[in-house]
Amino acid sequence: MALAVEKIQAILFDIDGTLSDTDDRMVQQVCNILSPFFRHTDRKKAIARWMVMTAESPGNLIFNLADRISLDGFLIRHMRRISKNKHHKLKQYWLIGGVKDMLDALAHYPLGIVSARDAGTAQAFLDQCSLNHYFEVVVTSQTCEFTKPFPDPLLYAARKLNIPPEMCLMVGDTTVDIKAAKSAGMQAVGVLCGFGREKELRRAGADLILPSTADLQGLFG
Repeated sequence: MALAVEKIQAILFDIDGTLSDTDDRMVQQVCNILSPFFRHTDRKKAIARWMVMTAESPGNLIFNLADRISLDGFLIRHMRRISKNKHHKLKQYWLIGGVKDMLDALAHYPLGIVSARDAGTAQAFLDQCSLNHYFEVVVTSQTCEFTKPFPDPLLYAARKLNIPPEMCLMVGDTTVDIKAAKSAGMQAVGVLCGFGREKELRRAGADLILPSTADLQGLFG
């Protein structure tokens, strides 16, 4: 598969692992904890990444199952009630290097967010990183009845941007992003700055795979 850049009229982005490197920061924190037990850096990082992914998977699985039986709204509200009873520090978000320059370079395209995050944390990320003005549409896990890997949120974003799905590009770091794009009839770019691996992203149908989201800028130069 090859990316047809000339067909692209709008670009959609995932957040975690695509615009935000929060997951990589979490992996580094686990690496620091594991340092006394592992000398080999690659081995330590591999174990840390596995631990973070394993910790996240049950939550992702629960949300996916709840989504399929239309209970995700109830689940989100329940988790919000729990979080209100806890005293958390303001969550810190980090942009993947070069992302702002890339967004500046592509600002003449209609841009959108399609994330599996809830509306509150998605907005917190955009506010904290001063990204709101780049995106004409923000789609979260609660915007549509079904979220990724279903095509619904991507098709919703395309309708809001008034761009045919086949003229849209989805950029994400996981197979969920790629499969959703393919189901929606969109082109897809996989990036390796998150949790996705080249082989699995290619198998999912990515039209192009880049080392980082920031490298997208070079495609449209």
